[in-house]
Amino acid sequence: MHHRFTPKEHRFNYRIFLFAFDLDELPELPRRLSLFSFNRTNLFSFRENDFFPVAEPLHHASNALNGPDAKEQLAPASSASLKQRLLTHLASRGIDLSGGRIVLVTLPRVCGYLFNPVSFYFCYDAAGTCVASLAEVTNTFREMKPYYLGPETAVAAAPGTFHRRTPKYFYVSPFSDVDTTFDFTLRAPSERLSIQIDDYVGEARTLTSSLVGPRRELTNTRLAWFTLKYPLITLRIIALIHWHAALLWLRRLPWFAKAARSTDQRDLYRPHASIASTAPDATQIPAPTEAA
Repeated sequence: MHHRFTPKEHRFNYRIFLFAFDLDELPELPRRLSLFSFNRTNLFSFRENDFFPVAEPLHHASNALNGPDAKEQLAPASSASLKQRLLTHLASRGIDLSGGRIVLVTLPRVCGYLFNPVSFYFCYDAAGTCVASLAEVTNTFREMKPYYLGPETAVAAAPGTFHRRTPKYFYVSPFSDVDTTFDFTLRAPSERLSIQIDDYVGEARTLTSSLVGPRRELTNTRLAWFTLKYPLITLRIIALIHWHAALLWLRRLPWFAKAARSTDQRDLYRPHASIASTAPDATQIPAPTEAA
């Protein structure tokens, strides 16, 4: 669900499906799922380098990479697994996930095409406690920015829930400025998924988005059925984004270009050509001599 409140109201609901992958189990899934492959081509294919590209240059890097207690972030070499990259990222923030697991809620490539407006990582320690989460936001320019929700954002009254309000500093929509505030409420998936992301301008909530749905077991039969029920889902998502953008443009909502306020688009990966030239000294995060 996506509901814009101002300057003109606009709301829509769509049914989709998402995968919840335990990163340790990814290499084993193709043995029991004929339509799914890991780092290979298939109808559904998960490629590790599509996600969390922390070995790449960081555009307009700030001193604290989305976290108040972050130390220098050391990125593993690009050959490191997705989980290794996440473990190193979390270790730089003082979180030890040795013996723990990471669950990624996302979509893989469908017929080779990938687009995820946002993916979610839920990080569990060896005792099975969800101690941190990350939201990896991707815009239609294929730029990617992770937002970190660590132990300090945990909601004491709701174990496995993380809440953080933080400046966006990222171009997500031409109808929202880059310095509005994201308000994340991420709940670790169990029998249901319940995630909410709001936009604020000052203390006024201008937009809300949510993902809500029940858990279903990942089997060949269900994957085949969802392929028919939600055909070419990644293409459908990107098409609907442009469709609703066209509707808002026709309603004459104020908008601004990608290159506007380019210096306020910070801490993102894979910058688009329209802003890449504004950071001639884009930070290359050094790689450690050994993988995490």
